Amino acid sequence: MPAIIKNNQVVDDQWTLLEADAQLEQALQTAQAIIPLPLWQQHKEQLQGLQPLGVWLESDQVIEDLVDDLAHFAVIALNFPVFTDGRHFSSARLLRERYAYRGEIRAIGDVARDQLFFMQRCGFDAYVIRADRCPVDALQSLTELSVSYQAAYDQNLPLYRRRSV
Repeated sequence: MPAIIKNNQVVDDQWTLLEADAQLEQALQTAQAIIPLPLWQQHKEQLQGLQPLGVWLESDQVIEDLVDDLAHFAVIALNFPVFTDGRHFSSARLLRERYAYRGEIRAIGDVARDQLFFMQRCGFDAYVIRADRCPVDALQSLTELSVSYQAAYDQNLPLYRRRSV
């Protein structure tokens, strides 16, 4: 099993991420599958009974397409196709703050240690690090910065409001 970072520790991944072109039969036969959003949209009725179930979104897919179905998913994986594509930072924040999603939000794709601290501030709690990188090394990045100035999911007050008088 591949190792991932989840809840600030390196653990074995219990989930199977299905490819973008996965078919319904594959989803039904795979335990703890994370299925692509189009598969969910096409076969929602057949897939609703699968528990646990996860879904993943490409960077050009919006979280609003999934809002009515959030209760069906234990994991929502957000794909970062390249390091410079940060659209899903907003998706994670929307899931946590606007839609009150309390399940796992997982970063997949081109995920590197430089992003983890900022992903955590947006609401991510699991990270699949690129295959050519070490998850143990990447885990350290979550504690390298001790103070953040801006408000975010993990700290709703900016630094100037947190300072004691």
